[in-house]
Amino acid sequence: MKKGQVWEGIVKEVDFPNKGKVFLPEEDRTVIVKNTVPGQKIRFSVNKIRKGKAEGRLLEVLKPSEKEIPSVCPHFGQCGGCTYQNLPYEEQLAMKESQIKKMMDEAVNGKYVWEGVKPSPVKQAYRNKMEFSFGDEYKDGPIALGMHKRGSFHDIVNVTDCQIVDEDYRKILDCTLEAARESGLLYYHRMRHTGYFRHLLVRKAVKTEEILVDLVTTTETDAQAFLDTWVKKLLELELDGKMAGILHTKNDSVADVVKDEGTEVLYGQDYFYEELLGLKFKITPFSFFQTNSLGAEVLYETAREYIGDINEKVIFDLYSGTGTIAQILAPVAKKVVGVEIVEEAVEAAKENAALNGLDNCTFWAGDVLKVIDELGEVPDLIMLDPPRDGVNPKALMKILNFGVDRLVYIACKPTSLARDLEMIQGRGYKVEKISCVDLFPNTYHVETVAVMSREHG
Repeated sequence: MKKGQVWEGIVKEVDFPNKGKVFLPEEDRTVIVKNTVPGQKIRFSVNKIRKGKAEGRLLEVLKPSEKEIPSVCPHFGQCGGCTYQNLPYEEQLAMKESQIKKMMDEAVNGKYVWEGVKPSPVKQAYRNKMEFSFGDEYKDGPIALGMHKRGSFHDIVNVTDCQIVDEDYRKILDCTLEAARESGLLYYHRMRHTGYFRHLLVRKAVKTEEILVDLVTTTETDAQAFLDTWVKKLLELELDGKMAGILHTKNDSVADVVKDEGTEVLYGQDYFYEELLGLKFKITPFSFFQTNSLGAEVLYETAREYIGDINEKVIFDLYSGTGTIAQILAPVAKKVVGVEIVEEAVEAAKENAALNGLDNCTFWAGDVLKVIDELGEVPDLIMLDPPRDGVNPKALMKILNFGVDRLVYIACKPTSLARDLEMIQGRGYKVEKISCVDLFPNTYHVETVAVMSREHG
């Protein structure tokens, strides 16, 4: 088998994340092809062979799987955002369940209770935040605003009919793209490092329906006339939600990420409020908050159930974001201590706790690895909700040294949890229960929650 060769085959199964397996009997080998579903007959080209393992790029679906349905999104297949718009929701859940259970069965020593995948309360228009990118649909084409094209670092798909957000997002995107085109200003070219437009960030609260819009640009041009026109156009839109703020963020960093190097309020304010499980949370453009508000309620209820009786107990909420979990636990706990590296999120967490009348929460800004030594307290229970890469091994060692009776771990990337379980179990913890909550319908992502208890003896 050589790179560049084109093959045909049937997708036997899909492993997490998004790894379709095609067995080729004539070569006696399995090739991994992304963006496929079990049962499809596909044509693919081999683009990587390393240490006997081969990966291919999907060229064409020759015959759909029996379980496939037509996608409701016209951008599906082109846009890199969603992977499973072509499967009924029950099938998506079944696939996630088999993938994660297989992974956890391999990672867990001994027996544990598997509680399956809890569905998202909403399947479409569930996102409360989107980051759209400026670029072109093809080399040197007209300016585009949307999501990266599947498998492409450069090309952008105008996602004016995106189905995982509601109509307000689509109107704001359309309006911004039109204003950008009329301005004659250029998008920021990621290779040449020139141009003005970079990203459009839109957040909308599900419960309060407040909207924040933030345009991220370079400082290469004085574009005040454009900004004035853009704000005016946005405020003329007929939206279901209410515009809380329109912002302009400057970002001259070379990296292709949304980075805040100074934000100016063009209209309204730079925050809004969302409600979760009866509590209010103040959200700013860059603070971390689960992107599916109704799904987050299911996730946090699961975490609360898993941590068990917290009456008169001290809880550490590590990687606490804007303090959502800390505050959901606080009303029944003795004290909750949150640690989070993003200072802006910590400030928001403190404000949120005051807003909700909770005086038994404290929040620390800093890296868990360093801050944990300065807390001056010993927790009874620990809640972990780390970023995608999981917990730094040195930090995990310090966390386990507390020897708490119970530990709940929320993972947005199950492979990180599977890796961390090795050290957790090695330090005398037994996995009791694991379940998943689907916060990301139509994609391969899923949240996993595990509860571990310390074995005494």
